[in-house]
Amino acid sequence: MNKLLFSCLLVLLVAGSSPAQQEREIRVGIIGLDTSHAPTFTRLLNDTSSPDHIAGARVVAGFPGGSPDLASSAGRVEKFTAEVRDKWKVEIVKDIATLLTKVDAVLLESVDGRVHLEQARPVLAARKPVFIDKPLAASYRDAREIARLARQSGTPWWSSSSLRYAPGLAELKNAPGGLKGASTYGPAPLEPTNPGFFWYGIHATEMLYTLLGIGCEEVITVHAEGTDVVVGRWKDGRLGVVRGIRDGAHDYGAVAFGGKKVQALPAGASGLYKPLVAEIVKFFQTGAPPVPNAETLEIMAFIEAAERSRQRGGVAVKLADIE
Repeated sequence: MNKLLFSCLLVLLVAGSSPAQQEREIRVGIIGLDTSHAPTFTRLLNDTSSPDHIAGARVVAGFPGGSPDLASSAGRVEKFTAEVRDKWKVEIVKDIATLLTKVDAVLLESVDGRVHLEQARPVLAARKPVFIDKPLAASYRDAREIARLARQSGTPWWSSSSLRYAPGLAELKNAPGGLKGASTYGPAPLEPTNPGFFWYGIHATEMLYTLLGIGCEEVITVHAEGTDVVVGRWKDGRLGVVRGIRDGAHDYGAVAFGGKKVQALPAGASGLYKPLVAEIVKFFQTGAPPVPNAETLEIMAFIEAAERSRQRGGVAVKLADIE
């Protein structure tokens, strides 16, 4: 059957189906119940009595996962599994293979970026649309392999930090006189299993890319005991700076340097889960990621380059050299 004929039949089938069939709730499975995102996202999708409820999808199954060598994973997986199971009536399954037989789409929520590639493999092989929570992976190599497997199977995917949806952040891109550069900041505690900004600095890095988009060519990291400052040079000459904070106030924020005006988010800016989850549901419905995969991969390359610069005493590292 040629593609044109298949497309015509698909249109006729959708047009001839009932409204109830067309609007069928998407059955969602969660992989990784070791993060607060698991019960939070489940509440937004499953609590129909809440004014924050997001229609169109429902969490029906969950696989706990968990990383024994990561305290913030191993110490929380039982608590969040119990909450998702008992409060939101989600079926807990023994493995990812079982979960995939029960769902239409997947939220890969495991807090440990190291396990994302292996957990994503069966999802992509099953061609289930997947949102992979931050970080996409704990290395650029793993991130690139996830993207390759997705292309190979034709499976849509995307990844994002909730800080991309910090109130007012997107508006800073429209700086009067054009955006000449930007600076973001946020917490960046160190976690050896997920090095550098892969662990928590991903949030402030994603904020920077929300403002500047793709096109960074090289980065330099200045390291101190209480902070890391990463300076990226974009191919059009703009500079983007991320300050990862370990000592002192742990606020999020951003400054946009426009041609005619400097604008800033108020201190203490935060991401909102509801806009993120709403975008996830749209993605499950359409298969179109709201953040281009190329941008997500460049963010991973940026973080990898920043960590290599730190390890080498602050030398410039080109993103093109990251493999």
